Amino acid sequence: MRAENDLPKPFLAYRIAVQTELERTIATCPAGLRGMLRYHMGWQDEQGHFCNRESGKFIRSGLCLLSCEAVGGNPSQAMPAAAAVELIHNFSLIHDDIQDASDERHHRPTVWKVWGQPQAINAGDAMFTLAYLALLRLKEKGIDSRKVSNCARMLTLACLELCEGQYLDIEYEGRLDVAVSDYLDMAAKKTAALLAAAAYLGGYLGSGDNNLADLFHSFGKELGIAFQICDDILGIWGTPQITGKSASDIAKKKKTLPVVYALQSADGEAKRKLEKLYSQDCMRDEHAEQVVGILDQLRAREYAQNLAEQCYRRALAQLRATGIDEQRQASLREAARFLVERKF
Repeated sequence: MRAENDLPKPFLAYRIAVQTELERTIATCPAGLRGMLRYHMGWQDEQGHFCNRESGKFIRSGLCLLSCEAVGGNPSQAMPAAAAVELIHNFSLIHDDIQDASDERHHRPTVWKVWGQPQAINAGDAMFTLAYLALLRLKEKGIDSRKVSNCARMLTLACLELCEGQYLDIEYEGRLDVAVSDYLDMAAKKTAALLAAAAYLGGYLGSGDNNLADLFHSFGKELGIAFQICDDILGIWGTPQITGKSASDIAKKKKTLPVVYALQSADGEAKRKLEKLYSQDCMRDEHAEQVVGILDQLRAREYAQNLAEQCYRRALAQLRATGIDEQRQASLREAARFLVERKF
């Protein structure tokens, strides 16, 4: 089982402060909903007893605060925005677990498995709502109303993209004609949109410069696509005990990048076999093993890794384009490298 200390120092630096802000926000939620949210975050068990389990990596909030720091801003001023993006992310996870019928997250039952789908939907909706209450606390940090409004607009647009990306991800499950370009469009929305918004919010709140913030947005977008590709690789070849995910993406017939690449590039017997396997109503364990064998034969993993590396390098190019001091870029570079080399 992985440990929080496996995260790089830049993400660990703000972890306690972010969790404190999240706990403060979630504490304002009505009791019944609050219990589900605290359970999802790993702060209590099903009976409401305190525990201290894995709470996720806090990547989006960390990226927001590191971006603020990089432009010379005060990260404590951006803390409400960091909490907001983390709450939006967790709203999406609660709903995603329902849509994917995922039984476990972080090695324990998901919210819907404990409380049922209807109440889990309510929990996700509450998490979404709390994100905007958190964002409004930027005013308490001395951020003027115009900036708060701009931050709310950026976060809202990211949420809309996230929802579209999730829609595409589900729609693609039943299709065999998904191209790599379709996949990249989906990943840019499902995953990268919120990472891009996180980097933008940090850069904007730290500098007040829209043009500079736009470069941070592009940095986060490219990094987010790389992050999703790496997640796809882990979803097939990763170890569940380390990743904390309950089932392979192949079993769910997800059109992740290695599968999309294989379906698009395979020919002859390999293509026919792959299409037959993905046309079945149920993907059994032995069928999933056959899929992995075909992916290995086509070197789909290497293809995905190379594409993730390209996105990562484009992200660094956007970071360099900001013109900020190399020393100030260091923490963001370290964080970015972790996201494309991680094992969980």
